[in-house]
Amino acid sequence: MLFSIVTLFPELFGPFLQTSMVGRALEQGAARVRLSELRSFGLGKHKSVDDTPYGGGSGMVLRVEPVVAALESLDEAAAAAGEPPAHRVLLTPQGARFAQQSARSLAGRPHVALVCGRYEGFDERVRSYVHEELSLGDFVMTGGEVAAMAIIEATVRLLPNVLGNEASTASESFSDALFGALEYPQYTRPAEFRGAAVPAILTSGDHAKIDAWRREQSRERTAARRPDLGGAKS
Repeated sequence: MLFSIVTLFPELFGPFLQTSMVGRALEQGAARVRLSELRSFGLGKHKSVDDTPYGGGSGMVLRVEPVVAALESLDEAAAAAGEPPAHRVLLTPQGARFAQQSARSLAGRPHVALVCGRYEGFDERVRSYVHEELSLGDFVMTGGEVAAMAIIEATVRLLPNVLGNEASTASESFSDALFGALEYPQYTRPAEFRGAAVPAILTSGDHAKIDAWRREQSRERTAARRPDLGGAKS
């Protein structure tokens, strides 16, 4: 899987791409990342990528020409290498909320382009050149780079052979096995810590009862913390 990232600050991705499972995925070849610096597609002697908004207002707006030129350049490079064009994703607070299903959908695509915003956002006409818009949630950040990292990490871990144990994604929060609900409580050694003991059912060896306990705990936790999730009623 290829991620192409359009950003004004490619240097932010260096340590992230070398660390943990993302670094492992790149090393194994399960995923690849290409960084495209938006400034290189800027206009004029100063490589300008932004301008003041029509109609007045504070801040600066990313111009349409550099963003579109960057996206078209990605597809030209992909075609020259015999690779598919990118599924273009605009990272913006106005996008659909990124969720586990979003990660699953992206993981099934061979080439995804993540376009990181800055300043007051994009010229509205940029939206005509992307396939979807995504947001991490109902808040605003300075730029889309952190959102891009979150999306890459959530997606890469779903690719084959990236995790040491493929079963790790089978019964986690938001998984199909839990009907989209939150994961049940997990425990490890010690058996008791400062008066708080591991539930006896988990050391009973009765796997049928353990599975039933986990399902019930998942339902109760979801109902209490995220009643909006369908698994709360499963």
